[in-house]
Amino acid sequence: MRRWHGLDEVPADWGRSVITIGVFDGVHRGHQRIVGSAAELAKERGLRSVVITFDPHPDEVVRPGTHPPLLSSTKRRIELLEGLGTDAVVVVPFTLELSKVGPDEFVQSVLVDRLHAAHVIVGEDFRFGHKAKGDVALLKELGEKYDFTAEGVPLVANGDKISSTSIRERLDAGEVEEAAHALGRPHRVEGVVVRGHQRGRQLGFPTANLETLPHTAIPADGVYAGWLVCDSDRYPGFRWPAAISIGTNPTFEGGERTVEAYALDRTDLDLYGEHMAVDFEGRIRDTLKFDSIDALIEEMHRDVDRAREITAATR
Repeated sequence: MRRWHGLDEVPADWGRSVITIGVFDGVHRGHQRIVGSAAELAKERGLRSVVITFDPHPDEVVRPGTHPPLLSSTKRRIELLEGLGTDAVVVVPFTLELSKVGPDEFVQSVLVDRLHAAHVIVGEDFRFGHKAKGDVALLKELGEKYDFTAEGVPLVANGDKISSTSIRERLDAGEVEEAAHALGRPHRVEGVVVRGHQRGRQLGFPTANLETLPHTAIPADGVYAGWLVCDSDRYPGFRWPAAISIGTNPTFEGGERTVEAYALDRTDLDLYGEHMAVDFEGRIRDTLKFDSIDALIEEMHRDVDRAREITAATR
């Protein structure tokens, strides 16, 4: 698959394409349906398929501070899109200047001049151009003008309407199983492992404390079962079942919200400085404040047992 960062990297001799456009945050099952349809149609017509996505999130540029928590990093988004069979992904830097480009100019300069659109598939609620003035109906009209066809399709998978907004709502409620169903895989949170207070190590459960990426969609406070994932040179392709804690450590009067993961039965891992991820399989319990350290340790043993059960069922 080709990966282009900016339209200037698109080869001048790139042929006609079947294109789909969107932020595609999370690459959920609705997105997967659209991108997969574009890839299949391109193969049928002997063309190549291209996904256009944007970084940063357009809301971050147009309305700073109002953009939603992100379901996936840009790197992760590209990897997921690649797995859907598309021929190329172009990540367009979203700038204030781009936000002021009108619908007609956007279509001509991006879809026609750069990517030679033959057909464009987008979500039925797709908007584009300055002040989001463009919609699917206008895209079809411009297609007649510039010699391509276009269609808007619902973000539906197996009869379920899916949206990134509803997935964020599920995560805010700690409903990671429901979020995973809509995503088509467990929700992932990424970050670099940093040194914390090392209380987990002192209690017999050494945790990887993740400094998460900015604007990450993090599930509600609580204890979860899932996976600690690493693909560094030190631990290439490693994936350990884990108990994951999100919260402020109220037993210790903590104030900073953290994401910590204990790789089950592993006390020998040196993960500081590694880029890691946690995948959420199921919720175990709410965050609780315990009256004693012994009570906390007893509960942590139960959490680990439950995490082992959940991950064993989802290997």
